[in-house]
Amino acid sequence: MESMNRIVAKNIRRLREERSLSMEELAKLSGVSKSMLAQVERGDGNPTLSTLWKLSNGMKVPFDALTVRPKEPYEIVKISEIQPLSEDNGRVKNYSLFPDDENRRFAVYYLELEPESYWQSEPHLRGTTEFITVFEGTIEIVADGQYFLVARGESIRFRGDTVHSYRNAGEETAVLHMILYNP
Repeated sequence: MESMNRIVAKNIRRLREERSLSMEELAKLSGVSKSMLAQVERGDGNPTLSTLWKLSNGMKVPFDALTVRPKEPYEIVKISEIQPLSEDNGRVKNYSLFPDDENRRFAVYYLELEPESYWQSEPHLRGTTEFITVFEGTIEIVADGQYFLVARGESIRFRGDTVHSYRNAGEETAVLHMILYNP
């Protein structure tokens, strides 16, 4: 399976070129430096989730347009074969199981948050909804200024088109399943 960095690199370059954007123009639109953008497009390094959200918002495309893999008629995905995108110095890991594509308006993720880890997400495209189920641990979610404590076996739905954050409120690694619906 091709590494996530290579997939992201190819998708960002393709999307940028389809929009006739120079690296400098995309850097200005996204708030990501031109040098960081060049590094991401080469597939070097490991861009954070925040960097990728800024790029997707700058190009006005769903986040998953950056992580979509080539299609097969069926697909079995092994988490052990996915290179996660990370945040908070690698303490938040986001595994893109089934990215959004032109035939599907949702994406499926598996997330692991180490104890006391934190991730603040940029607002997604207008109308986006997040559906999260906690399988291990407890997380604090702040969405649209409201605070929620979600424990093992509980699920939450909220608007993803506002600033929102996740924090592992427990002493064990939190494991989440997220579905991101893009209208």
